[in-house]
Amino acid sequence: MKSKMLAVLAMALFAMAGTALAGGEPIKIGAVLSVTGPASFLGEPEKNTLTMLAEKINAAGGILGRPLEMIILDDETDVNKAVLAAQRLLKKDNVAAVLGPTVSGNTLAIMNSFPAAKVPLVSCAAAEKIVSPVNPWIFKTAQSDRHAVLSILEHAKKQGYKKLAIITVSDGYGQAGREVLKELIPAGGFEIVADEVYGPKDTDMSAQLTKLKSAAPDAIICWGTNPGPAVIARNRMQLGMTTPLYMSHGVASKKFIELAGEAAEGLLLPAGKLTVAAMLPDADPQKPVLLAYAKDYEAAFKQPVSSFGGYGYDAFYLVKQAIEAGNAADPQAIRDNLEKIKGFVGISGVFNFTPEDHNGLDQSAFVMVTIKNGDWSIVP
Repeated sequence: MKSKMLAVLAMALFAMAGTALAGGEPIKIGAVLSVTGPASFLGEPEKNTLTMLAEKINAAGGILGRPLEMIILDDETDVNKAVLAAQRLLKKDNVAAVLGPTVSGNTLAIMNSFPAAKVPLVSCAAAEKIVSPVNPWIFKTAQSDRHAVLSILEHAKKQGYKKLAIITVSDGYGQAGREVLKELIPAGGFEIVADEVYGPKDTDMSAQLTKLKSAAPDAIICWGTNPGPAVIARNRMQLGMTTPLYMSHGVASKKFIELAGEAAEGLLLPAGKLTVAAMLPDADPQKPVLLAYAKDYEAAFKQPVSSFGGYGYDAFYLVKQAIEAGNAADPQAIRDNLEKIKGFVGISGVFNFTPEDHNGLDQSAFVMVTIKNGDWSIVP
């Protein structure tokens, strides 16, 4: 039965690998994910992905000949439960590394515990603040909001837009995005003609959109994760607005298209390449990795693959590579070797970590996509 505080999905997967792993001390890797709650559409594919990968690795003999024990805790998209989950992993379970949290606010709430514990955290959240300024023990796999904003503004400039309006959610992800938008829009030669905010639990944003409409922007940029952006898309249609609408990479999953319905048609956003993997040129180094992940995930879970599960994929394999590179699974060695990873072809992009860059991705991790006939399409 689900605990009132934490839904603990502790998996002793190493036991499944058979006698080949019987004598090895397990390598414990923890994860704090939003498996339930408002961000479950992000956290569930991450949990599914980690489960699938841990089973695969253990079936192949583990890491360094040792079984892998994944301990996945559900923070229920609640910041206080994320803090409790992190403390449990660090103090009780004594994990070698932690993956997640799913959302930016929860990551920002727990990340300061990791330098003191001297355990690396590889977040699956997007906010630039997670890795800027650099904290030696904190990494992240989601593409940064800065690169997403730059991709949007490049497209807007090509369209000749000059006046932009923004609407952002009032959570950690939205606040971080809003800061970057307010910095880069003027720096790019655009004018912010309206700036509205909505709450993560709001169910109607018609009032904010009416204010944006009255400012007569050339385009609107919405920054948030579901369900808010889908509500905004539907409200925009209900109000008869035709102003072009950009979304952030926080909605890059089929779930957004389902929630927004016909109101999603024609919307634009920067997205990781997983959304359009089959459309990529064969020369793209990510294409075979993306297609293989999508095939495995959809076969295992009978549901569409999501970029958010990809953040979990990258976190898992980056830690695995760090362990193998250092031939050691202690936290310090994992941290040191994460920082040295170069040319890692993942789901979110090609990672090149340095002591000064703990995201390791650049703008090339994004493609601009639009929604056409209820599916993703690359913007020419």
